This record gives sequence, structure tokens and C-alpha cells, in this order.
Amino acid sequence: MITLYDCATAPSPRRARILLAEKGIAHNTVQIDLRSGEHMGEAFRTINPQCTVPALRTEENTLLTDNAGITAYLEARYPQVPMLGRTPQEKADVASWNWRVEFEGLLAIAEALRNSSPAMANRALPGPVDYAQIPELAQRGVARAQHFFATLNAQLADHAFVAGDSFSVADISAVVGVDFARVIKVRPGDEYPHLLRWRVQMAQRPAMAL
Repeated sequence: MITLYDCATAPSPRRARILLAEKGIAHNTVQIDLRSGEHMGEAFRTINPQCTVPALRTEENTLLTDNAGITAYLEARYPQVPMLGRTPQEKADVASWNWRVEFEGLLAIAEALRNSSPAMANRALPGPVDYAQIPELAQRGVARAQHFFATLNAQLADHAFVAGDSFSVADISAVVGVDFARVIKVRPGDEYPHLLRWRVQMAQRPAMAL
């Protein structure tokens, strides 16, 4: 059976957790305590030398160590329900918007958090190598996250979902990004009515509570 190395409080493994739930894939879960630094310990390094979660042990006993690989594997291994689009155009739209959510949203939020939090001193980037914080990147990250909210709001003015007319992995990534932004005190307000409508709609999906 598939095993997900997870952390209940972190945004990145939440994306994998939601995807597994949306596809109805049975799996085992192993919680990794990021707050205590378990991911940096020798025991977890032998599992994932990247020292990150999510990590997913496949049915073939291979290890996938990022959401891109996990999503590609699960979509190919369990094609129902499709999360990467059905038609060539849908697949292109989902890939494009998921990339934008990651680069313009999730990365911006992580940039702001990791370069400002005292708990992440010398941990400005995830992984086995320590990097010093750059305070200016924290300021830029907040500004980028705010712009990301405006971008999502404009897209959702004419579409029911982030990548068009069907629920996809882009919605999963965006939900995690919008929720994660609270750690840098960026929240969608009344100036983003379409984004708020979409988030209420997403809350009706049981997997989003995970």
C-alpha cells in the first residue's frame, strides 16, 4: 500500500493529502514532526535525503519526494477522478495555472515566512542545506502574495474553478496557498469577492478539511 510521509501542520504535504482524498486512494500515513526537526534527523534522512515532506512511497516501493512527482504518479496510476485535465487544452490550462499558483502564490508566501520567522533562522530554504534569511525577501514575499490574491480573484470572476470549468489540482494548490497566507497575515477580504465565493465553494468538498 502507498505510504505518505506527512506533517499535519505544513502546507506542502497538505496538497498531497487532499489529492489522495479527492481520488479516494487508500494509503498509510506516517507523521513527521517538523517543529522538532524530525525531518532533519538521520532516521528520516535515510528515507528522504531531501529532508522534506511530502514524500510518498509507491506501491512499487519507489520514493517520490515532491508534489510534482506525486501528482504525476497518482494521476497515471489512478486516472479517476482526473485532476490534471481531460482534453489537451484542459491539461495545458491546469499545468499553467498550477505553476502560477506555485510560483506566484506558494513560493511568495514561503519566501515571506522563511525570511522573517525567528524559528526559521538559517532555514530560509527547505532541504538539507542551511541558508541565511534575507529580510528584504520577506517584504517582497508579502507584496507578491497580495498580488497573487488579486490575480486569483480576476481569474475566478469568469471561471468556476482556478483552471477553468472543472475542479483540478490547481484548485488544491490554490486552497492551500490561500489558507497558508494567514501565517504572513495576508487574508482575502471583501475586495476579492470572487476569491471568497470560490473558497466557500471549496469548503464544501470534504477533502479540503484535511
